[in-house]
Amino acid sequence: MSAVPQTPAELPVKSPECFFINGKWEKPSSNGKLDVISPVTEQVVMQFAEASPADVDKAVAAARAAFDTGPWPRMSAQERGQALLKVAELLKARLPDLASTWTTQVGAPISLTTYLSGQPPELFEYYGTLIQSYPLIDERRTDHGELVRVVKEPVGVCAAITPWNAPLVLLCYKVSAALAAGCTIVAKPAPETPADAYILAECIEAAGLPPGVFNVIPAGRETGDYLIRHPGVDKISFTGSTAAGKHIAAAAAERLARTSFELGGKSAAIILEDADVSKVLPSLVPFSMPITGQVCFSLTRVLVPQSRKQELTDAYVGAISGMKVGDPMDPATQMGPLAMQRQLTRVQGYIAKGKDEGAKLALGGGRPKGFDRGWFVEPTVFMDVQQSMTIAREEIFGPVVSFISYKDEDDAVQKANDTIYGLHGAVYTQDPEHGYQIARRVRSGSVTVNGLIVDPKMPFGGFKQSGTGREGGIEGLEPYFELKTIYFA
Repeated sequence: MSAVPQTPAELPVKSPECFFINGKWEKPSSNGKLDVISPVTEQVVMQFAEASPADVDKAVAAARAAFDTGPWPRMSAQERGQALLKVAELLKARLPDLASTWTTQVGAPISLTTYLSGQPPELFEYYGTLIQSYPLIDERRTDHGELVRVVKEPVGVCAAITPWNAPLVLLCYKVSAALAAGCTIVAKPAPETPADAYILAECIEAAGLPPGVFNVIPAGRETGDYLIRHPGVDKISFTGSTAAGKHIAAAAAERLARTSFELGGKSAAIILEDADVSKVLPSLVPFSMPITGQVCFSLTRVLVPQSRKQELTDAYVGAISGMKVGDPMDPATQMGPLAMQRQLTRVQGYIAKGKDEGAKLALGGGRPKGFDRGWFVEPTVFMDVQQSMTIAREEIFGPVVSFISYKDEDDAVQKANDTIYGLHGAVYTQDPEHGYQIARRVRSGSVTVNGLIVDPKMPFGGFKQSGTGREGGIEGLEPYFELKTIYFA
């Protein structure tokens, strides 16, 4: 028996055999191909050209010329902003394509991708509007009265390197802000999910942005390594694993290239003693395993008071056990497959390690019944998890949640912070102000009191090994500027 998926035969892009370089659809310099494989059928649904170092050179040269001598950085902020608003409108017209492409490549449920695909045009609207009134020049005076202008100038050519789990949303966080600042871009989408970046390129082309301002070259790890070391790249913006981020940071340090990183997470949901379980579940259930747990800010550690351990675990397991797992193109599906075979192998390995180290399996742990193909795994819940266990410490990137009990609030905060990560978190309580006080003690880049919110108009990023810098909000624009101080003697 199988899931009988209804996966599209192909993805809605016009030139998968080319790269978007210097405002044109350019043929590749080699014969390399990237297969887009459906996580439901395990079949190839489309092929894209694979970039080589020679293609990187072309793309960087185009971005370099566009920045050094082209009009984009020299346009007024108002002109750039209006151009970005055009891109936003074109993306809005492609919303059905954005949702179906995301679902086809990653296996995220179509109901979720339809909802979240509004974020890419929202980001272009936000930064397109913001830059038109953003203060780029600050006039000051020295103690002796001389005029000083502190100006914000675009940092230069940016390499935007993005992962496969939310391909276009994460790319647009970078591209919309960088373009607003006046930078030019070489985008390297993940080799497993290049289609979204092509749709963005088509919209940017249709909006009439100058040649070389935005370039797309999908490629694997080796070519990506060549890109991050390229002397023509001024800044690297990376979203992905902490291990990959460390590698990029070390390479960038050799020439002091500017960097910003949004990396891994092991976010904790602290359920306080007074929390109403009926108000906890509506947000904890969908955001502990979004996109089959393949989201950096997933609430994968649930900290519960010892006195309510069984009650809260039972309530959560009861809610999770009713989730519909299946074909992600079915609007009724709540959880699709993992995105890749290697993800399935990885998650299965963590589940086995959780059992071996003594955690109690409260739900799932295997393959859903009725699926003989596709990279499906059951929603999995462990209880009696100890801080020392691997499943409590490492980012699994799958639908595996650990319930950890605590003695008191100090113990809860200590356990929430006992991680190399610090990306997101949640606090559940009937007293929001008390929840705020607990949130202030949690060492992470963002925390939600009584839920989980990630708003593109607000800064998002991590403490510790969850990254440096912020994306989204006003703060997401700042990494794409250099400061220059001009004195008038």
